[in-house]
Amino acid sequence: MIRVSERVARTHSRPGDQGLLRGIVSLLWDKAYQWWLTVEQGAQPEQVTWVYFKSAFQSKYVGASYVEARPREFMSLVQGDQSMAEYEAEFLKLSRYAHALVASEDNKCVRFEKELYYDLRVLIWLR
Repeated sequence: MIRVSERVARTHSRPGDQGLLRGIVSLLWDKAYQWWLTVEQGAQPEQVTWVYFKSAFQSKYVGASYVEARPREFMSLVQGDQSMAEYEAEFLKLSRYAHALVASEDNKCVRFEKELYYDLRVLIWLR
């Protein structure tokens, strides 16, 4: 939900953190909107940023067990019988939860290549 909302808001809001935040908040309904108004009132104005919203939203609406399970899922991810596109999509989705494991773009590439089909790894290494 956050990723979809972020994409929508980025295309319909002014540049910058505050524009993104306003765009996202405009998409909230009913209880979620009331929840945000309460959170916003309890924060200092300089704290109210996109990062603050995202953290508060995930704490409220995304279970901790879900977030904690994603790095483990990322570590066990292999291409297996997935197509390259499917593997890449799952890799990118799960890597968002495993920042410490793929802190740099180089680390991310190494991890991605390591779990490809053997034949594909060999082709990459030969380049």
